[in-house]
Amino acid sequence: MPRYFLHFAYKGTHFHGWQRQQNAFSVQESIEKALTTALRQEVSTTGQGRTDTGVHAQSCYLHFDIDVPIRMAPVLLRSLNALLSDDLAVFDIFEVPAEAHARFSALSRSYEYRMHRGKSPFLKDFSNELNFWPDASLIQQAIPYFLGKKDFGSFAKLGSDHKTNLCDLSYLSWEQSDTKAVLKITADRFLRNMVRAITGTLLEIGQGKRSPHNIPQLLASGERSQAGESVAAHGLFLVDVVYPDWVFALKNGKS
Repeated sequence: MPRYFLHFAYKGTHFHGWQRQQNAFSVQESIEKALTTALRQEVSTTGQGRTDTGVHAQSCYLHFDIDVPIRMAPVLLRSLNALLSDDLAVFDIFEVPAEAHARFSALSRSYEYRMHRGKSPFLKDFSNELNFWPDASLIQQAIPYFLGKKDFGSFAKLGSDHKTNLCDLSYLSWEQSDTKAVLKITADRFLRNMVRAITGTLLEIGQGKRSPHNIPQLLASGERSQAGESVAAHGLFLVDVVYPDWVFALKNGKS
């Protein structure tokens, strides 16, 4: 049974997150309905991970299996985009090896958390307005403590069902101007609510509410109550998911 990857993006404002659920409209449900209509067979998808209500994605992937190969991918692409709302866009659809998995084959994910200073009607759905402006130099002192393979249980939403809290965080930066700030973060995997909790903790450091050198102790505690509050979802973007080259072998004409 052929397996396909779908590369897509979405504005999360009007969705209740990625994952299909009862009594709430999700990104997954919307895409599965469009695929089922276009392909004329029931389609079930598996995404690279889940996002919460209000979170956006600039670049993400899912996979699905169908009974027969897709012969005219460009035509299907146009059909899907016509069926989907303006909050969703499909960029590409391509066959992958049978063992390729949108979630488990991914090498890394990258997120950005965007913030701004001063009320703006053009940023309200895509950036978190702060009523203070942090001291970036304090935040920079805290960043090295997060890097590497560590237990991030202190930054996971309570009640999450993760098998392990270990994540290998390979990149973390804080960029700030007079009016805008952005946290950029890359890891092999993320726990539920992890990026928003890290951002909230760094903002507290930037306000002088906690020491940047407190992070090792916070990580060791494993207690969510020891970290900062999670920031609002609408400032968070999934910006990239990286896969090994073999996942794209069929797309690139290699075997």
